[in-house]
Amino acid sequence: MNEDQFKGKWKQVKGKMKQEYADLTDDDLMYAEGKSDELLGRLQEKTGKTKEQLKDQIDKW
Repeated sequence: MNEDQFKGKWKQVKGKMKQEYADLTDDDLMYAEGKSDELLGRLQEKTGKTKEQLKDQIDKW
């Protein structure tokens, strides 16, 4: 998944991430352009999943 694909899907995925992982806050899910690695790192800490697992999950949503 490239940066443009990630940005496009991100708006769709935020709500689903919050539903599945109740510990995530709006601050955790804020996404700024060029910060996908930082965001994935934060999600990785909160969910215990690898970056690849998270990317796969986002692709499925």
